[in-house]
Amino acid sequence: MADSRAGGAPLGTIAANLRRERDRTGLTLTELAKRAGIAKSTLSQLESASGNPSVETLWALGVALGVPFSRLVEPQRVPVRVIRAGEGPGVASEQAAFVGTLLSACPPGARRDIYVITMEPGQARLADPHIPGSIEHAVVSTGRLRCGPAEAAVELDPGDYAAFPGDAPHVYEALAPGTAFVLVMEHV
Repeated sequence: MADSRAGGAPLGTIAANLRRERDRTGLTLTELAKRAGIAKSTLSQLESASGNPSVETLWALGVALGVPFSRLVEPQRVPVRVIRAGEGPGVASEQAAFVGTLLSACPPGARRDIYVITMEPGQARLADPHIPGSIEHAVVSTGRLRCGPAEAAVELDPGDYAAFPGDAPHVYEALAPGTAFVLVMEHV
């Protein structure tokens, strides 16, 4: 089972991005922590790059700040960017054997982020709603996946595609070992 924390995530990048977004909104540590439903001490540790956030914590902070998850984990841009398989900044879930690796965040004016997700069978990942208007697009590359709205999830095989609202509770569950899929988050 995957580590439940962001062990491979770029903690310095997350810290700088959190501080930048909090400054942009004018929120205090206390205000942001309250909005995100996390402890002020946890947020303080994250902003000092000494925390170890879960994907759920980062999603909650993104929603509280009104920004996509990618805005919190995306490293500084370079002209040509290559991410080799298994080398991207992965962030693990607390709930399931689920690791999300951001491949591309939306540049200014665009409205999408691209991830590769790996999962193993076991507990499902239940996702809280993301920022309003979010739509998730999943394409399975290996294994089998159950995903979609919590009350109407669908099963997908390799090559299958599904789109569903990301601003409502939704679920991801690996149904076979070695499940991997590409996830495109569309922000409207």
